[in-house]
Amino acid sequence: MSLKDRITDDMKTAMRAKDSARLLTIRGLLAALKQKEVDERITLDDAAVIAIIDKLIKQRKDSISQFAAAGRTDLVDKEAAELTVLEGYLPKRLGADEIAAEVSAIVAELGADGPGDMGRVMGAVKTRLAGKADMSLVSAAVKQALNK
Repeated sequence: MSLKDRITDDMKTAMRAKDSARLLTIRGLLAALKQKEVDERITLDDAAVIAIIDKLIKQRKDSISQFAAAGRTDLVDKEAAELTVLEGYLPKRLGADEIAAEVSAIVAELGADGPGDMGRVMGAVKTRLAGKADMSLVSAAVKQALNK
């Protein structure tokens, strides 16, 4: 079963359970997926679905920080609930040590040396770790590896 099919099934389950908060989040996710398919005239595979989920998670995290700064705990709670639902669709993420090991291997493969190679290394890292790791952690690991 593809990830998109699982999300659709979860939407049906949320409808039957009358779980309106979860249903709203899943419908938003499915709308984002459908929008991408219509805009680019493609059928999304699991990797593309994970990329969209990552984007939505980043939006939720940004919203949470903004709402917290404004003292809007009601909106922080709503966004945090949506964040939890979205994170449930991501595969198990790599830890910081695993990310550092992967980045070190890629830097060695490319023969990268210094901050000037950041773009080249990030390009290779993104293709290998897409959907498997938080890209902000990956970026920090690449910076650290190139500044040694």
